[in-house]
Amino acid sequence: MGIGELLLIAISLAMDAFAVSVCKGLSMGKITVGNACRAGLWFGVFQALMPLIGWFLGAQFLQYIEAYDHWIAFALLTLIGGNMILDAVREGESCAVPQGMFLPALATSVDALAMGVAFTMIAEECNIWGCVLVIGLITFILSVAGVLIGSCFGNRFLRGAKITGGAVLILIGIKIVLEHLHILA
Repeated sequence: MGIGELLLIAISLAMDAFAVSVCKGLSMGKITVGNACRAGLWFGVFQALMPLIGWFLGAQFLQYIEAYDHWIAFALLTLIGGNMILDAVREGESCAVPQGMFLPALATSVDALAMGVAFTMIAEECNIWGCVLVIGLITFILSVAGVLIGSCFGNRFLRGAKITGGAVLILIGIKIVLEHLHILA
């Protein structure tokens, strides 16, 4: 897995946190950079911890599923991406305002847990520490931006961001299967 793929995965995983951050920005009275950074820290830390947990769990079972790990990775990525797209279509342009930070950070990082499991199957050369650092940092940056954007522009871009993120994850899953079947080099 190259840095380009990792960046696409990180951005895709961060789309839920970005959307919730925009909602936070809409709901906060006075926005300060400190408030935006606190929200970004919550989302970034959770988004980094979950793939690490998933990676450790997946590593425990990898020897039992190696023969069809590419199909599992494809299924996980398709489910995560499809769920993001369905959420965007169902929610439309509405923006439910979450209270507190723990539950939104946890809820938006569950897909990162599944991605951590997928990391054990799709990238033998994957440096999990580098992956979680990139995922956490990208999520932090996008979440800070989301709070600031939400305070300025509202929720016009939420739906498109979630649909794009979901589509990218599905495409990465397809690429994994095509590489395994030697259709792509």
